[in-house]
Amino acid sequence: MLAILGGSGLSQLSSLDHIRRTTVATPYGEPSGPLAFGRVGGRELVFLARHGEAHTIAPHQINYRANIWALKEAGATQIASVATVGGIRREFGPGVLVVPDQILDYTWGRASTFFEGAGAKVTHIDFTEPYSAGLRGRILAAAAACGEALAARAVYATTQGPRLETAAEIARLERDGADLVGMTGMPEAALAREAGLEYAALAVVANHAAGRGESTHSISLERIEVVLAQSMDRVRRILVQLAAG
Repeated sequence: MLAILGGSGLSQLSSLDHIRRTTVATPYGEPSGPLAFGRVGGRELVFLARHGEAHTIAPHQINYRANIWALKEAGATQIASVATVGGIRREFGPGVLVVPDQILDYTWGRASTFFEGAGAKVTHIDFTEPYSAGLRGRILAAAAACGEALAARAVYATTQGPRLETAAEIARLERDGADLVGMTGMPEAALAREAGLEYAALAVVANHAAGRGESTHSISLERIEVVLAQSMDRVRRILVQLAAG
């Protein structure tokens, strides 16, 4: 079953039929909200709003372990994550949709593994390619099927938040090889790998990152809201095509 993790701008998936909501208790505490089950094209999927249905959970306060555990417990085998990001490189301007293929992790203090605590064995996962190639390909194919252009590769840098970055920090991220910057990519991707779930991201560029383009001197939060409102209908079409396919 496909799971969709909605980010900023996507707190519900209105195209779901026969929605039922379930609250799931996990060994790691409460997930971000109830799981919404429904059908698209006759196929069941589950949706979870990463920041809560009222967008009240900051990136560094998300219970990533509970979210991933709850989705797996519900029967999900693959997760399509919708993420709002800033564009660092010129080609990733506001409104561009991207399927990243690599991650840089600058977060700290987040619970980032299931394998800890009394009696837990030290467990390493291969994270050479952090996203599922198969699911990435299906997202790209779904976009092509509904006429939406996607950038097929990018490096997503995950910062701690909740503040946006300084221009100097963005310059450092660019030197490190980052194309995009967001706040929720990790440890979500690693936890999905530990749980044995396919995981891929559909990133929505909401703004030029600090010090870039129209964000040279400041970032307009109002402009971000406008771009997200314009972009999320495109994202929903892709997700519906992905679910139905």
